[in-house]
Amino acid sequence: MWVSVVFFAGGVWLLQQQAQLPAMTLACSLATAGALILLRGEHAAMRVSRWVLTCALCLGAGFFWAAAAAHWRMSDALPAEWEGRDVILIGTVASLPQVYERSVRFEFDVETVLTEGAHVPRRVVLAWWGSSAREGAPPTLADVRAGERWQLAARFRRPRGTANPHGFDYEAWLLEREIRATGYVRGKGANRRLAGMVHRPGYWVEAARGALRQRIQRALPDGPYAGVVVALGIGDQRAIAQDQWQVFTRTGVNHLMSISGLHVTMLSGLAFVLAYWLWRRSARLTLWLPAQKAAALCGVAAAFAYTLLAGFAVPAQRTLYMLVVAAVFLWCGITGSVSTILAAALLVVLVLDPWAVLAPGFWLSFSAVAVILYVTVGRIGDSHWLKSWLHVQWAVTVGLVPLLLALFQQVSIISPLANAVAIPVVSLIVVPLTLAGMLLPFDLVLGAAHLVMAGCGSLLEWMSAVPAAVWQQRAPPAWSMPVAVGGVAWLLLPRGFPARWLGVVCLLPLFLAPRSELAEGDFKLTVLDVGQGLAVVAQTRHHALLYDTGPAFGPGADSGNRIVVPFLRASGIARLDTMIVSHDDVDHTGGALSVLQALPVARLLTSLPDMDPLSLMAEQAFRCFAEQHWEWDGVQFEMLHPPRASYAETGLKDNDRSCVIKITAKGGAALLPADIERRGETALLRGHGDALRVPVLIAPHQGSKTSSMARFVDRVNPDVVIFPVGYRNRFGHPHEEVVDRYRAIGSRIYRTDRDGAITLDFSAAAVIRVEPYRATYRRYWQTPLVGDPVPDPEEL
Repeated sequence: MWVSVVFFAGGVWLLQQQAQLPAMTLACSLATAGALILLRGEHAAMRVSRWVLTCALCLGAGFFWAAAAAHWRMSDALPAEWEGRDVILIGTVASLPQVYERSVRFEFDVETVLTEGAHVPRRVVLAWWGSSAREGAPPTLADVRAGERWQLAARFRRPRGTANPHGFDYEAWLLEREIRATGYVRGKGANRRLAGMVHRPGYWVEAARGALRQRIQRALPDGPYAGVVVALGIGDQRAIAQDQWQVFTRTGVNHLMSISGLHVTMLSGLAFVLAYWLWRRSARLTLWLPAQKAAALCGVAAAFAYTLLAGFAVPAQRTLYMLVVAAVFLWCGITGSVSTILAAALLVVLVLDPWAVLAPGFWLSFSAVAVILYVTVGRIGDSHWLKSWLHVQWAVTVGLVPLLLALFQQVSIISPLANAVAIPVVSLIVVPLTLAGMLLPFDLVLGAAHLVMAGCGSLLEWMSAVPAAVWQQRAPPAWSMPVAVGGVAWLLLPRGFPARWLGVVCLLPLFLAPRSELAEGDFKLTVLDVGQGLAVVAQTRHHALLYDTGPAFGPGADSGNRIVVPFLRASGIARLDTMIVSHDDVDHTGGALSVLQALPVARLLTSLPDMDPLSLMAEQAFRCFAEQHWEWDGVQFEMLHPPRASYAETGLKDNDRSCVIKITAKGGAALLPADIERRGETALLRGHGDALRVPVLIAPHQGSKTSSMARFVDRVNPDVVIFPVGYRNRFGHPHEEVVDRYRAIGSRIYRTDRDGAITLDFSAAAVIRVEPYRATYRRYWQTPLVGDPVPDPEEL
């Protein structure tokens, strides 16, 4: 069975790699394959043919099942003509609202669209903006609760996220959760609550989760780990502070800090054991229904209830499905191996959620279970429970190394020790205390849960501070993954098997495979897609520079920790030789603090004030000014702006004091002017003249009307101009007049909202290769710009 399920899973995965959905008429080929399988014959060739056709049938079944689900879900879309237009609708708050500093965000089930001619998908995400807290006054935010019916005026846009190598695919995440549009509530008189509660089971659960969250927050108003208690109680992971997430990630215990599969399984097992013990005490109940079957029902019921508390989150769902399959096998008296039960659970997960293969948690959870089965089932000999438990911990740690490096480019070295402490403390003490505290009318139990969690957290913080706590490296090459998996399987063979050390040899390519080095005099420029803002990575043979760090997204979330640092890590950049923060605008400085905290930065160049916190954090911080220059690996870096004397001009705008750098090599040059406006452009024209002629230009100020004067555009005369802009940004960048100026001189236009991250390779052969990320990573769920397709990679 498991072979068929693996091929079915392969078909599901293959569909999720497609740029376009296939026509469902192709599914008729499956019927032909199915008919061929029915051919009888005992000849060896016939048996092999049947096996091959069976595998092909399972692969095709997975592929077309996922395609049918995708066709159905993609059909509920927001028409492009209704983007950015006011729509009045009626619906119900369908999720636990998330409160931020200036907004409340929630999922909304649309019931009726009142605006004539408008169509809005069945489920959307809305942000309701208010005002931030001021001195003596709390923030003014909308009072929204799960299960309420509202009439709202809102504006929507189709699903769209940033697109970067090794980055998070927000559009795929929305698709898996059946969210087909995002938007914000308009501050108009049409907004009003119509009903305090819509009586449906799903809304009852969300309302109960909201009440429990308030219960915990009231009991632990100032508790530093109150967010962790909330996450363990109702699965609200956003309640955990970002700095705590960093500690949990570095120590490898982040899987414990929510309603995880481990906790669901633990609670289900506890319910099973308790029900089995009690049921056997009654002869009448045992005669009516065997104790094992009754206990299985109780175990599944407990798992289901806890999964509902998690908001029916996808990771908890997967564990629930596994437990249900095991209970069905037990209830029906089906004798099957543990691997058969795991395969059946995998099949159920993929049938119900074909997009699960896109989630790292899917691969990690099933791989962890597979490793545990591999090192326990069928092994002979008895050993002490502690020794067995340590062996399993070791096996899971080693077994997940290839996946962790491929998915996150890091492995927690201290994870086995941290998990040895955190698993029993969190799972056996904190979680039971949290669940009991939510049900009991007094706060003492919740206080005890927080006290234990705080002690555990302090120990984890100490472990996280160990310098070698985490191994980080670039993304391993694809070919090394199957070699590493084979090496893990060989390494974890039973003790006494000869030459198990060869498994370590198979793991070495993960760490030692050489990366494609740039030649002397070549450089690579990557304009990251950070939304409305700028972040550019320049790499030479042995050096790396980061120019600006993109915007901040919210408390604890910014383009530094979400986009820039993952890209640097996956690219094998463990240290920045120079970071330039061009000027004091949040769309350029928003991720700087996260970058400085994540990796060493040898030098910071900036136009920020001397006592700015970013300057104080850097090892060495200097003002940028014209005439600064240096050479790395045959590539010249020259600061063209601002003049040193400009720092004495009190009336000069920050934009016009932006650090402007030119990067020059034999193969071409690029100009990075940040947000300079007309005054800054005039100064550049006056001071540098013909030196501004470059083949590649990052458009000043994201294509604002205040920049890219006709004289400046004509003097630079770029072959390629790149606009780093956010999708449907509120500034209207890039302005059409500005784009037309560049088109008039024959420049090729690239923009990050359409193309994603843009990589430019400058070679000594005077060839510049331009590669938009969305051209190489095309997926059927991506939302294109209307009438503006992503260009293919090209060479200039």
